[in-house]
Amino acid sequence: MATLPRWGLAAAIFAAAWLLGEPHPAHAVEPAQALCADWQSRHSQWIWCDDFEVDRLSSYFEYDIRHGRFVREAGAGAGASIGMRAEYLPGDPHGGSLHLAFGKTPIAYMKPVDAGTAHYREIYWRFDLRLQPGWIGGGADKLTRATILSSDRFAQAAIGHLWSGGLPGSDPERLYLDPASGTDEFGTLRTTTYNDFPRLRWLGAAGGETPLFNATNISKWFCIEVHMKLNQANASDGVFEYWIDDRLEAQRTGLNWVGTYQDFGINAVYLEQYWTSVPFNKVQQRYFDNFVVSTARIGCVQ
Repeated sequence: MATLPRWGLAAAIFAAAWLLGEPHPAHAVEPAQALCADWQSRHSQWIWCDDFEVDRLSSYFEYDIRHGRFVREAGAGAGASIGMRAEYLPGDPHGGSLHLAFGKTPIAYMKPVDAGTAHYREIYWRFDLRLQPGWIGGGADKLTRATILSSDRFAQAAIGHLWSGGLPGSDPERLYLDPASGTDEFGTLRTTTYNDFPRLRWLGAAGGETPLFNATNISKWFCIEVHMKLNQANASDGVFEYWIDDRLEAQRTGLNWVGTYQDFGINAVYLEQYWTSVPFNKVQQRYFDNFVVSTARIGCVQ
């Protein structure tokens, strides 16, 4: 039997929850110091923090509640805290989304959560993810992406996808980096709309090691962190990588994300659910918590 650390009553509760299938205490946040409490003064490199204990949903420039199926809910978060619950229905690929904007944006509609002036060349973002007991079908395709939105039609200069399934030879139980560029190699913007697939340059996918969606991992909380670094002008030195529980899973280096393009930096991160690859015949849920965007490594323990 695991030895429980002596952190007081609150920590003992979290440790007991872990033994019952809830998160390891390292991924839980003690009530006395919630992850996002006073985060602006405690973490100068963080752009955004949402542990969902306070309703911050109006700060996202787009929130698709999906008919009440993607909502804040008590008990849905790590350690039975408040989190986001996403629900999928058989035959309906949409499960809702959160779209966060920051830095310089092309239109006022994309209300940034910071001053709205920065050109971010490098960001990290992390969140906790859990699937309901009895989940089937793999990773549910779409999970998260960072992007450069460059016009009022949301033309994308670069996209850092982290998703599962849908790639030739991919394992639906794992997550894959799938970076794409909306410029040519020299930096001229080629895309004209969102998801303008015929005009994207795909830079090469890389799969992670952990079978996150294997039956043995269903109902466990995992901490996922992603890093996207744009290339310098006239160089192929961009980076895209991700970690699960602070263990590096996959990495792409030497990327020419955007050539010499500099009109906008990375200015949006999405948490999303759109599932088309695997049919299933029951209602299924997954849960999010502790969403942070930063200019430096965040890590899973705060």
